[in-house]
Amino acid sequence: MDPVNPTCPKSLNFSTYRQMRFTVEEINGLRVLRAEGAIDETVPERLKAALDGADGVIDEIWVRSPGGNAGAGSAAGKLVRQSGIPTRIPKGWACFSACNFLFMGGEARFIDEGGIFAVHMFTHTGNREAIANEVSGGESKAIALIGTVEQESALLASEDNDFLIRMGISRKLLTDVMYRQKAISEQGSDRSTRRCLTVAEAIGYGVAHPEP
Repeated sequence: MDPVNPTCPKSLNFSTYRQMRFTVEEINGLRVLRAEGAIDETVPERLKAALDGADGVIDEIWVRSPGGNAGAGSAAGKLVRQSGIPTRIPKGWACFSACNFLFMGGEARFIDEGGIFAVHMFTHTGNREAIANEVSGGESKAIALIGTVEQESALLASEDNDFLIRMGISRKLLTDVMYRQKAISEQGSDRSTRRCLTVAEAIGYGVAHPEP
């Protein structure tokens, strides 16, 4: 296990594709759309094209991704829900951050034993250099930055809640798990920034369904 994030494996199979790829493959008698790689703003449009262009029925959408653009992940999840296609995180695959929302768009959602649904606390503090520049500009600039971060965080939290309600998932996923993670790693004994749910936990929060 990861000594920093002890609920997660040390190595997570996110996919190394810098931009999510969509490929159709026959697997175990199922026609699967594989969605693999980082999520950028083009993903919703390209996912729609992949679904519209599929020659025949898609039985499931399999996902693995390190995440990326949160808004694009949410929009992609809504497209998946409109399609009515189930989603799956197969054994050995990991779905993190914005990928969570793509996965949760499935009308039915399955996580295989050994599949990883990993969450974190969203943050608007990723660009440390930009923050340092703002803070060094004096008290007024620092206060303005804090106000912007607070407003954007509140809006994103509202969007997260709305998405979970629409998808029939417990909002306790946010209050009990996502929002309890540290946004950035800190010094000390607990430096974790991510949480990997067990399959049982995912089912308990309504993130995933038991296999029929």
